[in-house]
Amino acid sequence: MIIAALAGIKVFATGGIGGVHRGAEHTFDISADLQELANTNVTVVCAGAKSILDLGLTTEYLETFGVPLIGYQTKALPAFFCRTSPFDVSIRLDSAREIARAMAVKWANRFERRPGGSEPDPGTVLRCQKKPSMQQLIKAVAEAEEQGVIGKESTPFLLARVAELTGGDSLKSNIQLVFNNAILASEIAKNISVSWVNFWWAESRRPYSSNIPKPGADAGFTGMKGKSLWI
Repeated sequence: MIIAALAGIKVFATGGIGGVHRGAEHTFDISADLQELANTNVTVVCAGAKSILDLGLTTEYLETFGVPLIGYQTKALPAFFCRTSPFDVSIRLDSAREIARAMAVKWANRFERRPGGSEPDPGTVLRCQKKPSMQQLIKAVAEAEEQGVIGKESTPFLLARVAELTGGDSLKSNIQLVFNNAILASEIAKNISVSWVNFWWAESRRPYSSNIPKPGADAGFTGMKGKSLWI
């Protein structure tokens, strides 16, 4: 995320973000991802937080730091391999164009918090013969506790153990959802670019226009506060 922001890249795709680990009320084990999401002005397209984490506390943490979660064609928070969870996103948007418009409005008004687009895995889990069940997740977490796996080693251990318990199906789902997220991220980025070009063209045709930013000079819409958006 940091490198993307430094390079002027406004949309970033990944599999799933980190979050608040189970038992964090005792260990304070919270992924650094969450603070970076609050500080870095990049839109992250993901399949939600990994389902081995405490999703409830993760959403509460993000809400505390003002990070909105945008659900792509879903109101339920995706849980990595699983399409849904008992928790809701901040808002549901049904197209890449709508998400791009939300980003443009955010950047135009210079809000610093980063909206995150949560992309539910569209049917990939259904292609697998089985998916991680709550019992499998609980079993993996229990084994980690028994073996004393804590800190940064816990996530790799849990993901590997869940993959074993599902016969590798969770890994297949993980790979496919990254592809799906990248496709959505590219659509959002394309719509943002189109919106930016349209805005620049409209502004350039106004008489006495001044301080018109060039296309590509700043993908973050710097200098646009108070101007209309052509999206």
